[in-house]
Amino acid sequence: MRLEDYWGVGPKTSERLTEALGVERAVEAIESADVRALVDAGITRGRATRILRRANGKAGMDVLATGDARDVYDRLLTLAAGYALTEHAGDRIRVMTPLSDREAVVDRLDRVLAARDAWEDLDGDDRDAVVEAFDAFDAEDGSDRAAVETALALREAGLTGSTFDALADVDEDALREAAGALGYVRETDDGVEVERGADDELDRLRDRRDAARELSDSAFDVIDSVREESVRDFEAFKAGVVDHVADETGIEPAAIRAAAPDEAVDAADFVSGTLRELVREAEADAAEREEAVAADLRASIEAAETDVAAAVDAVDDIAFELSLGRFATAYDLARPTLVEDGVAVRNALSPFLDDPNPVSYAVGEHGLPSAGFAAGERPPSGDRVSVLTGANSGGKTTLLETLCAVTLLASMGLPVPAEAAEVGRFDRVVFHRRHASFNAGVLESTLKSVVPPLVEPGRTLMLVDEFEAITEPGRAADLLNGLVGITVEEAALGVFVTHLADELSPLPDAARIDGIFAEGLTQDLDLRVDYQPRFGTVGKSTPEFIVSRLVANADDRLVRRGFESLASAVGEEAVQRTLSDALWSPEDGR
Repeated sequence: MRLEDYWGVGPKTSERLTEALGVERAVEAIESADVRALVDAGITRGRATRILRRANGKAGMDVLATGDARDVYDRLLTLAAGYALTEHAGDRIRVMTPLSDREAVVDRLDRVLAARDAWEDLDGDDRDAVVEAFDAFDAEDGSDRAAVETALALREAGLTGSTFDALADVDEDALREAAGALGYVRETDDGVEVERGADDELDRLRDRRDAARELSDSAFDVIDSVREESVRDFEAFKAGVVDHVADETGIEPAAIRAAAPDEAVDAADFVSGTLRELVREAEADAAEREEAVAADLRASIEAAETDVAAAVDAVDDIAFELSLGRFATAYDLARPTLVEDGVAVRNALSPFLDDPNPVSYAVGEHGLPSAGFAAGERPPSGDRVSVLTGANSGGKTTLLETLCAVTLLASMGLPVPAEAAEVGRFDRVVFHRRHASFNAGVLESTLKSVVPPLVEPGRTLMLVDEFEAITEPGRAADLLNGLVGITVEEAALGVFVTHLADELSPLPDAARIDGIFAEGLTQDLDLRVDYQPRFGTVGKSTPEFIVSRLVANADDRLVRRGFESLASAVGEEAVQRTLSDALWSPEDGR
């Protein structure tokens, strides 16, 4: 396959990958979603991620039918990648896409939840040990030795469950022996080479060899050093050389004397001959020891070959799944029930807010039991479309975004931020946020983005926010009526947010209107909202609450008079009642 056949790989990118990796290795990297290989080849991480998403999950990416849906998807994976234990695990998380195979969804859910349970079962010290092990694995760039040491740390921490099955049967003693050998022995063009640190005796012999070489290269300096000690005759000079060399190299004096030439004619001949022989002997001793150590190291590695291979293969997968398990723990994510059609959540929380309000909602058929719901808060079942109305700042857009997040997480085989959820199988998710532009170009582009995926074959979930923001209200109501009708006709599901409920034509039988209500002001004059929608009821924005706050906060007399005039327009009695309720305190009787 040509590199340029892959989405996002143009001539320049193809040339860069070919130069850095070669075509065959580049294709292998793309097909295996190896972000690291592409980044090392000079492709930016963001571009590499986009290429690999399309190469390995085109059908999944097609689920994201709008830019706003893709934005939610990107933000979810950014959140999840923030809990990655290794850089490679973070890369793997960022290239995840919705899965078209339901069995693959179930399998990933099982494994991620098992990893979550395993993580939650660890105490603080063991969690720290696991994180430190993966940090070390990253620092050594995923070497075999680092993988083995990480596997041993995971075993020691007591991690259990399906995520760690690959390590369940490894021989721990053999792994420990291999950990001491891996990375210390390697084949070179000149033969086998053992790294320093593998054997203390070998390091000592190498130090002696290197010191002897250094002295041999500076024989005249040795002569000068010994002569400066006021040596009286040649025999005393030879004895001085032996002592000097012993001090500088750590070689025993007896060995130095044995290496000295018997018939040296002068000082230079004696010193150079002695040092040459010492170097030869030190090199032979070091080489002999290196060969023996290398044999022992290779024997340890070969004895644990199967266990090492299991550890190397398993650690990356464990890092990936355990990272997702940490994400699930951090956001208290729960297993969704996978159904064919419909989206329903009980006490769902937006993963994008620091202090979200729980909300229960549903569209389509669902079987969430009544247990766990407050009176009147169990969402109706069976409606194909809901029109969500109500207060500004009441959480309508957040609800759409949360439903989108729940749907996309479930489609990727990940748990969701809700006490309970049922999530159907969707070919497309159309999420459209309110965009504060008012011109024909925006209207046209919006309709082009939401209508085609709605009428294509397959299941579509429509999550559309405030059409009135992009065209005049009367025409927006007409367009919304049309979209609701198409959604029902196409057997799609939809949640449409609007302030125009009173202007809509009668909705189809399969559609309903829900409402979010503002309830007043807090003592801090913040808007108090019941974020849980009321089903089958038009929500109210209650502008008197906003005007009440403006009256109370106005410092300038003229500005205050202006807001009081507005109060008269919206109902002065209601404004005064709102202020009285907000500012009255049972502690001080006000």
